[in-house]
Amino acid sequence: MQTLSNMQRNITYQKYLNIVLVLAIFLVYESLSDIYLFLPPFFAVMFVIFINSIKNDDSITLFATSFALMFFEAQKGYVLFSSIVYFTLVYRLLILKMDQYIQCVACTKILMVLLAYVGYYFFSYTLAQTFLLNEPEFSWYVIYYIAVEFFLLLIFKD
Repeated sequence: MQTLSNMQRNITYQKYLNIVLVLAIFLVYESLSDIYLFLPPFFAVMFVIFINSIKNDDSITLFATSFALMFFEAQKGYVLFSSIVYFTLVYRLLILKMDQYIQCVACTKILMVLLAYVGYYFFSYTLAQTFLLNEPEFSWYVIYYIAVEFFLLLIFKD
């Protein structure tokens, strides 16, 4: 007969196992999205997960999302840790204020998607200009990615 502590430990291990499984699937998907341009890279979804893990003080999910973001940066040729720094700055400077003033869930989600894609492009452009790096490439697929990820975020609840 299992005790209560063993049952609770199994639930915790299942959470870690789920995070590792989702991370592995994401890494394969991210590689495929680099080949097939119609697959969105889920950058805004990672942004929302990153923000929610900070709000919920979930360090395991935050670590897994940070690892996924580093993989994303390596795939796309961005500066290492730039997305993590950008997401943290946006959370501290904008998201905390935005949560106080905007009550519309759909409005918040579209702003977060736009902050993720458009804001990160300008952040990367500023980094490139400041440190004399290669400028990030702009693709018109970004508009498609914004639309797809906005609808995905509308479907799934936080």
